[in-house]
Order: sequence, then structure tokens, then C-alpha cells
Amino acid sequence: MNLIGHFINGQNVSDHVRTQAVFNPATGQATKEVALAGKQTVEQAIAAAQHAFPEWRNTPVIKRARVMFRFKELLEKNADEICRLIGEEHGKILHDAAGELQRGIENVEYACGAPEFLKGEFSKNAGPNIDSWSEFQPLGVVAGITPFNFPAMVPLWMYPMAIVCGNCFILKPSERDPSSTLFIAQLLKEAGLPDGVMNVVNGDKEAVDTLLHDPRIQAVSFVGSTPIAEYIYSTAAANGKRCQALGGAKNHAIVMPDADLDNVVNSLLGAAFGSSGERCMALSVAVAVGDEVAEQLIERMQVAMQGLKVGVYSEMSNDFGPVITQQHKEKVVGYIDSAEQQGAKIVVDGRHLQPAGYEQGFFVGATLIDQVTAEMTSYQEEIFGPVLQVMRVQSMEQAMQLINDHEYGNGTCIYTRDGEAARYFTDHIMVGMVGINVPLPVPVAYHSFGGWKRSLFGDLYAYGPDGVRFYTRRKTITQRWPSANVREGAQFSMPTLN
Repeated sequence: MNLIGHFINGQNVSDHVRTQAVFNPATGQATKEVALAGKQTVEQAIAAAQHAFPEWRNTPVIKRARVMFRFKELLEKNADEICRLIGEEHGKILHDAAGELQRGIENVEYACGAPEFLKGEFSKNAGPNIDSWSEFQPLGVVAGITPFNFPAMVPLWMYPMAIVCGNCFILKPSERDPSSTLFIAQLLKEAGLPDGVMNVVNGDKEAVDTLLHDPRIQAVSFVGSTPIAEYIYSTAAANGKRCQALGGAKNHAIVMPDADLDNVVNSLLGAAFGSSGERCMALSVAVAVGDEVAEQLIERMQVAMQGLKVGVYSEMSNDFGPVITQQHKEKVVGYIDSAEQQGAKIVVDGRHLQPAGYEQGFFVGATLIDQVTAEMTSYQEEIFGPVLQVMRVQSMEQAMQLINDHEYGNGTCIYTRDGEAARYFTDHIMVGMVGINVPLPVPVAYHSFGGWKRSLFGDLYAYGPDGVRFYTRRKTITQRWPSANVREGAQFSMPTLN
């Protein structure tokens, strides 16, 4: 069985002490093994990055940007292979994998603008013969810890920006689907990135804890579940590191009485069930304002869901594939069971889906649940599967209160034709990313991505302008060159321009 190792100092490195199986989730069969890095292997990667940092930080920013331009071209050239690797290990249908990769490439495109956004600021004669300016300097060696659900896109949120800003990077991807991440890292070397600037270590908690405690790591970026995000943030902060930790979500869509229900149904199909619901921006709760809206929505969703196709990644006509592991399948099914036991109505039941020829795969079919209430476990917690729950309220204010009361505040949207309602919603909803008739309001690469409440730990969002701020430190310099013929006396009061 093929062993997946690490990428350290420009070389493929194996660590045979501990390994873990990598599955094809469509077949349920283990197809590869991944080495789990121990403390010594992670420290080897950190040492390589630390050694590469002085030269890389002093490389002119235009040359760092040129690496990103070549990297973008290589990502596009190798897109088919990257998507195949994602499909084999994640189960994501090829068209969905292509969309993931494209959103990642857009972050590389943004990073190509580094000569502009790293220029800093300058003020001549801020005082008498005094000039002042600020610079954006790299932090040093930084790390990223990324989830299984976007093995290409989420790492590309992090290391292109970190690297183009002059840092060196250690990536700890998910051990469940590591091949595409390693392949992409090797493309960076092909693009001309010096050895040691980008390193990948596969592993579990031992690798993560090594990164969190090593004093050479200056900052940590994380995307994953809220309990782990909170642990990452608190541990990194306790060790003096800058940290951004993006956590879980429970994303609601308010369906107003004036909404175009045909468009709503089409939007919800993709937003709730795309990528098997394994997205932190998946719409998992539809809040219908009024019983009439709820009944019509349920009826139309039932009909539309009959046409969904679920299966293997390589069949482009499929809408979505399996969930990532057997354990995760059982967890998703458990949430559906709990909703039924607590009084909800299972309208469309995907618990027993077994696509022909893939009976051992980790499949959960699209599931629609009605009459969900805020006290139910399936509502309170993140399901992370192809499950859409419908809640009924009598007013927009009640719908917004549900959203604002929830512990998560990642994404939300409202379906309406009423501009006043939409404006009120955007002003008063306590969520970080908001859509108006847009089901997945994921910001483009030149904005930034992040939620509120327990969906984000830290002050700065991911990628975009906040990414620049996260991976740099501002340094402000004030200088004066007094005349050789002038001698000034000591001044003991606070300097001012008066």
C-alpha cells in the first residue's frame, strides 16, 4: 500500500513510526497509508523553515510575487490531477473539486499583488524636517492547520499570502485526504520557491501540539470544528503566538413570504447538499416565515430532491458524493435519529442510501427534516452532512432572534424581494458573512472570510486584506536629520506639532 509522507526542505520525507489508513469514501476501502509525524519530524520542518527565512524575507517582493504567478499557472495546468486526488480521498464530485480549486487559485491571484499591498505608508514632514513611514514586515515561521473538507482551497487561503509576505510556512493538513495538498506543495517548488520556505507535515494531535508549543512558530492559522478551534487558540495564545482559529457553523436561511420559492428551492439544493453538506458555509437550516411558506417550501423541496444523484466522484452527473469516513456517516445518521426521537418529522430520509456498486461507501442521502425546534440537539449542534432542517416562525424578527441566539455566527442569508427587509437584516443580524438571495455568501479573494461568536477565535479574518495584516507586523519609523550647524537644547515635555 502506498505510503504518503511529508514535504520538508524541498524533499519527500517518510516517517514510519506511526501510520494511518487513507480511505476512498465511495468504496469504503483503504487505498493508502499516511505517515503521522512525530515531534522530531515536525521540528525538522520548523528548522528548515527557520533556516530559509532570512534569505526569503530579504528577497525582493516582486520576485516573491513572480513565484506566485508561476504557481498559479501550474495549478491551472495540473487541475485535472488535483481534482482526481481530491475525489479519490474526499469523495467530492469532480465539478465540485474544480470549484474548490478555482476559489483557491483566486487567493493565489490576490497574493500576486504583494508589491502593491506591501508598499507601506509614508508621510514627509510629519514634523519639522521629520519624516515618518510604516513598513509591513514578515513574522518569521508560521503554521497552518487545515481540515479535510477543502484539502486544496483552505490551505491556499493561508500559505500563498504568508509566503508572499516573506514568511516561511509549515502546513499540517488533514490526515484523511493528504495527497492533493502534498502534490500542490510540490508545484510550489516547481514554480521556483526556495527549499524550506514551504513544508508539509502530516500528522495528528502530536504534530499539532508540537507546532503550538514550539517557540520558533510565530503564528498559527486554523480551520475546523469549534472545540478544536478554541483549543488551538487558547494554546497558541498561552504560548505567545498570534492566532486565528475558524470554527464551526449553523447557517440559517430566512425564507420570507415574498421570496421567489422556485429560486429558493434551487439555491437550497446546492447550498444544503453540495459537497455532502461538509462545508462550514453550508445552509443547514431554512427558517420559513409563516406556515404557508413552510408548507410550500417543503412540498417543492420534496419534489426537487427526487432528482438528486449521489455517487462516485468521477461521474460528473452526480450532485454530491459520500461523507468522509464511516465514523462521520454514523455521526450524521445519529443527528437525524435524534431529531426524529425529539419530535421532528423526517420528510425525506437519506439514512439508508446505498448507490449501486458502492454499497460499502460512506453515503448519506439528502435529508429534509420539518418541525425542528431550537431545543433539539440536531439544531443546536453542527451536523456537517447533507441534512436540511426546516423551522417555522411567524415573523422576520423571530427568525432573526433564532439566528442571533445561536452560539455560531458564520454565515446566513435571507430570501426576499423587499429591500427594506434586506437592509434591516444586514444591519442587525449577528453573523460575519451575510447573503441577500445569495445562499453561500463566501467572500471573494480580495475581501476576507470569517464569522462571529464561536465561529471565529481571534481578531483577524482569513485571506484578503486581513490575511496581509495577520502575516505581517507593522513597524513605524520616524527620522530626522538635523542641520550640522544647529544645536538644540534638551526638551522634557511631550513632543507635539504646536
